[in-house]
Amino acid sequence: MRVRGTVQVPGDKSLSHRALIFGALGTGTSRVRGILESADVQATAECLRAMGVEIPALRDDIAFAGRGLRGLRAPSAPLDAMNSGTTARLLAGVLAGHPMRATVVGDASLSRRPMRRVARPLMAMGATVELSSDGTLPMTITGGQLHSVDLVTDVASAQVKSAVLLAGLVGGVRVSVREPAKSRDHTERMLAALGSGVEVGESDAQVTLTPGDTLQPLDMDIPGDPSSAAFFAALAAAVPGSELLLPNVCLNPTRTGFLNTLERMGVEVTLEDRRVSGGEPVGTVRVRARGLLGRAVGGQMVPTMIDELPLLACLATLAEGETVIRDAHELRAKESDRIAAVVANLRALGADAEERPDGLRVMGNRGALHAGAVTTFGDHRLAMAFAVLGAAAGIDIAIDDRACVAVSYPGFWGDLAAVTQ
Repeated sequence: MRVRGTVQVPGDKSLSHRALIFGALGTGTSRVRGILESADVQATAECLRAMGVEIPALRDDIAFAGRGLRGLRAPSAPLDAMNSGTTARLLAGVLAGHPMRATVVGDASLSRRPMRRVARPLMAMGATVELSSDGTLPMTITGGQLHSVDLVTDVASAQVKSAVLLAGLVGGVRVSVREPAKSRDHTERMLAALGSGVEVGESDAQVTLTPGDTLQPLDMDIPGDPSSAAFFAALAAAVPGSELLLPNVCLNPTRTGFLNTLERMGVEVTLEDRRVSGGEPVGTVRVRARGLLGRAVGGQMVPTMIDELPLLACLATLAEGETVIRDAHELRAKESDRIAAVVANLRALGADAEERPDGLRVMGNRGALHAGAVTTFGDHRLAMAFAVLGAAAGIDIAIDDRACVAVSYPGFWGDLAAVTQ
C-alpha cells in the first residue's frame, strides 16, 4: 500500500470555538466560513444559544448577530459543555465578566478533568467560582465587577490564558498572562484582528490585554485543523513511497510542532502556497515518506504538539531507534490519561513502550507489532492515532469506540478509507 492523493481536513477546532465566542461578544453581524461541524464545537454553539445568541445550525457559511461584550443573558439551565474542555474553560472567562450566576456541566469524561487551574485566576480577578470537592465540574460562576490581574502560570495552557483574556475583555479590565512556554496564541491573534489592545511580550510567552468598550464583528475563513492534518501526515510518513497533499491548513507556529518533529525524524515536509488569512498563517502541507528515525521531544516543543503526542508515540513504533517524550504531564489531564492509555495499548499490540511520570519511551520495532484490540476510553485522539498505526503497519486493530472521533473529526473514517484503498 502507498498513501497518495489529497486530503482536505475540516476546519480548525480551536479557531471554530473562538470564532463563535468572539462573534457572540461582537457588536454587529459576524460571518464565519469553514467552521468545524463537530460535537465539541456544537457544544459551544449550544451554550451560546442558551445565553441568547441566535447562532444558526452549523454549516460551511454562517452569519449571526453578536450581543456585545456584556449582553449575554443568564441561562435558564446549566450550560452543557459535553466533552469539550475548551468550551468549559473559555466560557468560564466569559461568564466571570457578566453580572450573573451560571453553572457549567459536562459528560463523565469532562467531569473528571481539572478546573481549579482556570478557577483560581478568575477568583483572583473577583469572580466567585464553585467547583466539586475534587476541583472538577460542575462549575458555578458568579460574575460581575472584576479587577486587573498579572498572572504567572506554572503550565503553558491556551485554555487558561484564553479564559483570563476573555474575562478581562468582558469585564473591561487590563490583564496580563505570563507562561513558562508559549501556548497556542489563537485568542490573542483574533483579539488583535478585532481591534482589541493586545501586546505580546518580548519573550512571546507573555500577553497583555487592554480592552476597549466594544468588539468588532468577525469575517473569517477557518483554515484546516493542523491536529487533524497530523494524522494523515503521519500516515504518509510511515508508509514507504507515499506522498500526500494537505491543502489550506493552519500553520500557526504554536501548532506546527508535529510537522517540525516529522522533519527531525527524516520525513520530507514541504510548506507551499503560504499566506495569511484572518491573522493566521495558512498553507498546503506536502509530505513524502523518507524513512523514520526515533527522536526525543520535550521542553518548549511540547505545547506546540500536545494533541499530537499520542500519534507520535504510535508513529515511534515504526521508526528506527528510540523515541522519548518528556515534560508532557498535561497528557494525564486530557480526555483520558493519555500517557497510561497509549502505553497500555501499545504493549497490547506488541510494542516496546514504557510509561514515565511526565511522558513515555517507545523503542521502534515494526516487526514486533501484531493485531489486537485498543481501548480508547472515549478519547478521539487515541482512536485516530491507533487507526493510523493499524493502516501504516498493515495490522488489524480493533478500536472499541470508533464513533468518538466525532468530537473533532466527524469524517475521519471516510477520509482514511479514501487514501488507503
